[in-house]
Amino acid sequence: MIARVLGAVLSAAALCAASALFAAGPSGTPPGSSAASPPSSPAGVTNVQLAWQNWALNCQGCHRLDGSGSDATAPSLAGTVAKFLWVPGGREYLIRVPGVATSPLSDADLAEVMNWMLWRFDKEHLPPNFQPFTAAEMGALRSRPLRLEAAGMRSDLLSKAEASGPP
Repeated sequence: MIARVLGAVLSAAALCAASALFAAGPSGTPPGSSAASPPSSPAGVTNVQLAWQNWALNCQGCHRLDGSGSDATAPSLAGTVAKFLWVPGGREYLIRVPGVATSPLSDADLAEVMNWMLWRFDKEHLPPNFQPFTAAEMGALRSRPLRLEAAGMRSDLLSKAEASGPP
């Protein structure tokens, strides 16, 4: 009996330690922060740690830790995702893609993840007049998810963004 209780306590402690490591970045600090300075928050994100955790639990499995994606699972976000904001329809596209539109996250949590993701994987391409996604915008756009047309739209929007350059 004592061994079982002790085993349960140790398992709980191990789970807590793993959760703390999982929630922290590679250096043990929250993503987007350093030990020397407080975390900088991207526009539209009130809790960087929670946004990162929601990314890790809901998006990272397909898009990978570094946002590089893969041909077999999901497209790369790194260095390209904010370019969608340069062209008409691109902002809406980001919310209507199947993985975003059908996410189990609440509209508010999803808005924070999207704002964090843009900042984390492509802040150099964020338009200077970027307006953060909101929960209301998430609710309206994700009610009309893209299906088979998503890949073609992605290619078309990125081609237009590349041709037009930054806003």
